[in-house]
Amino acid sequence: MKRPESTIGSMPISLFPQAPVMSPARLGEATHCPYCALQCGMYVNGDISDGTLTITPRHDIPANAGGLLCQKGWTAGELLTGGARLTTPLARAGHTSPLSPVSWEDALDRVAGAVREIQAEHGDDAVAVFGGGGLTNEKAYQLGKFARVALRTSQIDYNGRFCMSSAAAASNRAFGMDRGLPFPITDVAGAGAVMMVGGNVADTMPPFMRHLRNTLIVVDPRETRTARQATLHLRVTPGTDLALALGLLHIAITEGYADEDYIAARTTGFQEVRASVASWWPERAERVTGVPVAQMREAVHLLGSARTAMILTGRGAEQHSKGVDTVTAFINLALTLGLPGRAGSGYGCVTGQGNGQGGREHGQKADQLPGYRRIDDPAARAHVAGVWGVDPDALPGPGRSAYELLDSLGTPGGPRGLLVFGSNPVISAPRSSHVTERLAALDLLVVSDFVLSETAAMADVVLPTTQWAEEHGTMTNLEGRVLLRRQAVAPPSGVRSDLAILSGLAARLGLADGFSADPGTVFDELRRASAGGVADYSGITYERIASETGVFWPAPSEDHPGTPRPFLDRFATPDGRARLVPVDHRPVAEEVDDHYPYYLTTGRVLAHYQSGAQTRRIPALNEAAPETYLEIPPDLAERLNVTSGDMLTVTSRRGSTEAAARVSRAIRHDTVFMPFHWEGANRLTNPALDPVSRMPEFKVCAVRIERRDAAPSGERRLGA
Repeated sequence: MKRPESTIGSMPISLFPQAPVMSPARLGEATHCPYCALQCGMYVNGDISDGTLTITPRHDIPANAGGLLCQKGWTAGELLTGGARLTTPLARAGHTSPLSPVSWEDALDRVAGAVREIQAEHGDDAVAVFGGGGLTNEKAYQLGKFARVALRTSQIDYNGRFCMSSAAAASNRAFGMDRGLPFPITDVAGAGAVMMVGGNVADTMPPFMRHLRNTLIVVDPRETRTARQATLHLRVTPGTDLALALGLLHIAITEGYADEDYIAARTTGFQEVRASVASWWPERAERVTGVPVAQMREAVHLLGSARTAMILTGRGAEQHSKGVDTVTAFINLALTLGLPGRAGSGYGCVTGQGNGQGGREHGQKADQLPGYRRIDDPAARAHVAGVWGVDPDALPGPGRSAYELLDSLGTPGGPRGLLVFGSNPVISAPRSSHVTERLAALDLLVVSDFVLSETAAMADVVLPTTQWAEEHGTMTNLEGRVLLRRQAVAPPSGVRSDLAILSGLAARLGLADGFSADPGTVFDELRRASAGGVADYSGITYERIASETGVFWPAPSEDHPGTPRPFLDRFATPDGRARLVPVDHRPVAEEVDDHYPYYLTTGRVLAHYQSGAQTRRIPALNEAAPETYLEIPPDLAERLNVTSGDMLTVTSRRGSTEAAARVSRAIRHDTVFMPFHWEGANRLTNPALDPVSRMPEFKVCAVRIERRDAAPSGERRLGA
């Protein structure tokens, strides 16, 4: 594949920038990138103190085979040396006082004392925990244990609820197991055809593009950089991916692409699904989705006639109030074509956050215990309680999901205190202005971070923590491959790891034992806690990971080879068969109308990652994309009499923000796009939740657009 070039802002950026190749003697410590779920391998070489720190790619990690890194990976060393780094705890004398440096002893004493006071007055659930999909497995595990044993609270969830939760729920009900890609990423390169639904990997994880070597079908409202590489681009109306999947399945069945032998041998529920899509003839699907019938037929032909094929979903399909049903519909299509559980074929979710997979397996999600166990399962509770040395009845039950937890902060009956690790909900949560108000209503907000993020800036206590190359730990990438992130440099004086922070707080809350600050000790306990669970890590050791460059879970014993392709012989359901589940399309939670006539969709740009707390502090990346923008179609630009660079006001039913116009033919005539790395986009987004996954509807809401200098009386005229 020719190396694609991109222009973001005014600075040309290559998806795969080059750096000098270092000799083997100077490769440095082998570790992994701090960003996305590819977890590309890299070496960190040099010394922070003299400014010689250098990043070079590893060639032994399949995710970035060929020694590729994107611009974010090449510049990751600047996270370790940047001037924005926190190196001492900060605290306020009162809620209205400024943050000031304090000692670690003072900071931890303040947090523990405030936790005791709040819980004594309001109960155990009055203190909540909010985690992140970028935490190592060790941190995610210890955070869940800390919440349930040290705090005795049910109120814990994490920002992965905003990312992969819909695909996880759909995979669990279809296959009995959720593992992002239930096959090695190298299988993608061999697939004859790949359908990418709602994923723009050219921006979000550029090295993934090297695995898309054959026929590529992209489903996306925008002509993204990924779509421009595709054989076929289905430009779907935002929020109608489910209807598209139903139309594609109708075509697959009626035009002879259903694999009848596979369906009979390996699935259940096909007849019910066949009946449910009988009314989704292609012309009806076209009216709902805007995708021409001819393109739908071509997509089915490309998938159905390929020797091997895959359907992959991303956030564009999943971040909806019907995300679980949308993913289910695409899984139904994959099963009808006979793809899952066949070598070189299948369904997969392109996980986003660095440890989005492992982060949801080991207990920081409201309804789960380590090993991907359900918290309401008595046998699961007994097993984990035995490892933790507590009474199973003492473990709290499931708490609120992420947005529901944030929405309840500071309300009657809701949490009065919140501890945040590895997340920045002021930027990343839907209806973010409301979430900011809820955070401000707390009696105690504690944030552990290595920079003063927008959320940390609101905190009563800020705890400066180590980051990716300053500590050991494991990450589980989008393939389900458990990787070892090694310490490459010494952390600055004055910072502590999240494990050390949890250990110090637990001791102050009366639990001097059971909360080790050593990641190896914590991982050994995680192995025992996960043993026998769906995500069984009991046979995985640091030594194995290092010698095998990663181990696929489940690995139930140290002599087990790991499971790169778990569905080849049977699915993880009681009868070993995959389940087709009938679903039907329903409208988005908020349709456009005369007052809010455009669909807003959100996403990422190449230079930045998640809330931007890291990448916006790296000069080269911030120069490439220094501020937010609104991508608008030419007819809207003409109507508003604006050109690229003019300032616009964007308003939804939840709030307004401003952004510079970027006129583009890559966007549908009824749609506008805004990246979410800056404060603004999520002031507009809709917190309507999927009934199963509790995923908010980030990907579509109704907005109106005005020139910033437009008269208020013109609002309705311009929106008409």
